[in-house]
Amino acid sequence: MPIYDPTKMPADSFDTHTHLNDDSLFEELAAYVGRAHEFRVMEMNVVGYDGIGNQRALEIAHQYAGINAILGFQPEDAKLFSADEAALLKSQISDPAVVGLGEMGLDYYWDTSTKKQQWDAFEQQLAWAKEFNKPVTIHARDAMDDVYSILKNADVSTIGGVMHSFTGNASEAEKFLDLGMHVSFSGIVTFKNAKEIQAAAQVVPMERLLVETDAPYLAPTPLRGKQNEPAFVKYVVDGLAAVLGLDPQEVAQQTTANARQLWSIQHD
Repeated sequence: MPIYDPTKMPADSFDTHTHLNDDSLFEELAAYVGRAHEFRVMEMNVVGYDGIGNQRALEIAHQYAGINAILGFQPEDAKLFSADEAALLKSQISDPAVVGLGEMGLDYYWDTSTKKQQWDAFEQQLAWAKEFNKPVTIHARDAMDDVYSILKNADVSTIGGVMHSFTGNASEAEKFLDLGMHVSFSGIVTFKNAKEIQAAAQVVPMERLLVETDAPYLAPTPLRGKQNEPAFVKYVVDGLAAVLGLDPQEVAQQTTANARQLWSIQHD
């Protein structure tokens, strides 16, 4: 792993979307949390994706200060969103460690769950997000138009949320911004060939900008192709700052403030 010089680190960062609940990270949880702190990544959202992932997210959030849980069923696993799983998820939403619902949405790239299963799970979770007044974390892959339509019909502006690991273009980013959404960028924004995504970042107002790792996936340059982890959000901050022509410290400070505001997180 490259050594990140602590004397050159910008302000503390907030990894708004990580999967410390994934098998590859959960088995060495303390080591990954500790390394994140060494990189001054002091706050994180651990995001659920199925029943096991949700339970682990809760366990992690209860164990570590500065870590919050976001619970939901991702579209690839919508087929697992049974009546029993739905009832369990609804019962977990009131846990004080839960700051939002997700990840939820549509994914037409993978065919592990039918479109109907995805739509049903998405719409039910959106309804609960409004009922419990929790922001939503949205997964959209090869389904931008349908995701937009569902969010618009749900009047998502009343609760807010984030388009996580955004991979759309600038005009698509503007459409989701018009719905009141935040836009989060992962390591993809650091890739040389990600010109459309970099252009999208340039239209997002600073107060709606977020950063994430989506660990263990999507490791940023210079670690592309390796297993990702929350510490590496620092490289996302650096890459995004370069795209925007800003100081990394400004990006770190602003995205951290944005995350705390969106998820109503009190910070001492």
